[in-house]
This record gives sequence, structure tokens and C-alpha cells, in this order.
Amino acid sequence: MPPQALLPRIDTEVLREHASWLVDEHYDPSDGMVKLSIHSWLLRTPHHNILIDACAGNHKIRNRPETADFNQQDTPYLKRLASTGARPEDIDFVMCTHLHVDHVGWNTRLDNGVWVPTFPNAKYLFSEIDYEYWNTDNRVAAEPYANEESFVDSVLPVVTAGQAELISDLHAIEDDVIVRARPGHTPGHTNVELGQDGKDAIFSGDTMHHALQVYYPDLSSGFCELPEQGRQTRRALLERCADQSTIILPAHFGAPHVGRVRSTTQGFAFDFIDP
Repeated sequence: MPPQALLPRIDTEVLREHASWLVDEHYDPSDGMVKLSIHSWLLRTPHHNILIDACAGNHKIRNRPETADFNQQDTPYLKRLASTGARPEDIDFVMCTHLHVDHVGWNTRLDNGVWVPTFPNAKYLFSEIDYEYWNTDNRVAAEPYANEESFVDSVLPVVTAGQAELISDLHAIEDDVIVRARPGHTPGHTNVELGQDGKDAIFSGDTMHHALQVYYPDLSSGFCELPEQGRQTRRALLERCADQSTIILPAHFGAPHVGRVRSTTQGFAFDFIDP
């Protein structure tokens, strides 16, 4: 997408300054577009299979301009999941870091015209704050919004099926797998932390959309509900992880997708880890 659409306050000169690592996975200088990935993470522990974020989903009808790219998709998502050795029925937890359209889509699939949970044996974990924020019952008098359709077809059917659990600020999925509130991108945005106090890894959701935000943490995305709080949350995460062994696994960084934060004389930098 255009860099100003993703990061409205960006000075595009930084794209040239950082071209050595931005091109080709994070920026295409031929058309001036920044690149994002939309992916899930599959976390296997000795006890559970945990799917973190559920992308955009197939066969969803997206009428609003903000979500048009996700209209009537037909991707081999479940085939790709199966290639890891995990079938939908093998997933124990689905953890949505927040309830934006590109993080909940595969929560459900179409079955004879009805949206049903894609992962029949899973408990779906939703932030209670985000659930109440996006709940269409609470927004009857509000203007239509981008996530209204996805809430109806990708969140409510899970609740109706009795597979949803609304969680608060701190939630333990199991020992050393902790969901922690990191609001800003949305009011109930969360991260998933591994290890004692999250020292091993952090699935950071949309705390950062693009690796440029590591270098310029004051740049919030154009999709942030609370951009100022998002800036504070992002900077706090970077300060916590800088020069530590903690692996950061964001939801949208281009390949190779993951890395570590280090401090520099100018602020922070991101060292990608090639799997």
C-alpha cells in the first residue's frame, strides 16, 4: 500500500535511507509501495496447538472500501495449515490479538450457507474490551465501520457456538504462555508472551505493522484506534526487548517476519532472523 496510507506521518525520505534492508520484502521502489504480510502463527507447546490470529478468511463479503481487498477471497489457507501437520480439529486455542478484519477471518468457514467455527475443538480467546468495542449491539447509533461485517461473520458465530472466552488484561493459556494487554492499536489489543515474563518471545500483533516503526516508534498506523496510546505501547515494548534475546513475531512484517530489537545511538533497530 502507499506508505502514507499505512503510516500517515511518514517522511518518505526514510524509504531511501533504509533501502538497503527494505527492498524487496518490505518496500518496492518501482511503484513506491510498502509491503505487508498477513499471516497466522501456529504455536506448538508440549500441551497445546495454539493458532495466533486468523487472517482474512475465505468467501467473506466485504462491502466497505476499507476492507475491499478481503472481499470473496479464495486462498489455500487450510491447505497451508495442513502442511504443518495441523488439521482444524487439532487446534486447541485460537488467540486473536485483536478483532480487526484481517485477524479474525478464518475464525469461521461457510457450511451450507451458515458461518461455523473453522476449528471445532478450539477455545477462541477474545479480548473482552475489544469485543465490547466492536460489538454491533453497542454501536447501533454509530456510523458504519470497517469491522462491522467481520464481527458479524467471524466473531459472533463463535460466541453462538459456545466456543468463545472473553479475557481481560492478563490471561494464562498455560505456564509461560501469557496473553497481556497492549492497547493502542485497538482498545483491547493484546500480545502473546512466551517464557518467564515473556523473555523468550512475544507475538506482538499490530503493536507494529511495519519494521520501519522499530526505527520510528512514534509513527502510528492509519488503522490505529488510539494512535497516541499505540505510540506509548510500542515504545514501551521496544524498550523492554532491546538488546535482549527476546524474539519478536509481528503479524505483518515481511519475510523473514521475525527478529530481535537492539538499541542504537539513534534509537532502535530490528535484526531479522532467517528461519
